[in-house]
Amino acid sequence: MIVGAGLALRTVAVGEVAEYGGDALYTLLLFTLVLVAAPRTAPAKAAAVALAVSWGVELLQLTDVPEHLARRSTAARLVLGTTFNAPDLFWYAVGAAAGWAVVRRA
Repeated sequence: MIVGAGLALRTVAVGEVAEYGGDALYTLLLFTLVLVAAPRTAPAKAAAVALAVSWGVELLQLTDVPEHLARRSTAARLVLGTTFNAPDLFWYAVGAAAGWAVVRRA
């Protein structure tokens, strides 16, 4: 469902809405995967793990590793990206916070 939302967002939105909405959904997907893999994980911990992974991937983009891998693999390009963008860090936090808020209320 989250991947579908991301694809739909890219289809109907443009510019910053598509870019930063996708960033938030990326972290929300990671949050969901943490909870699927370890269902007893506290929502705050799952959000922290998802956020740490998202930030780690973004910071990795400060090196040439993701760009090198992206030339060899479309999957690597989709998962790792290629270019560091500081505002992404904020939007990853939005995605983690959204996941935490939804699960906490459920």
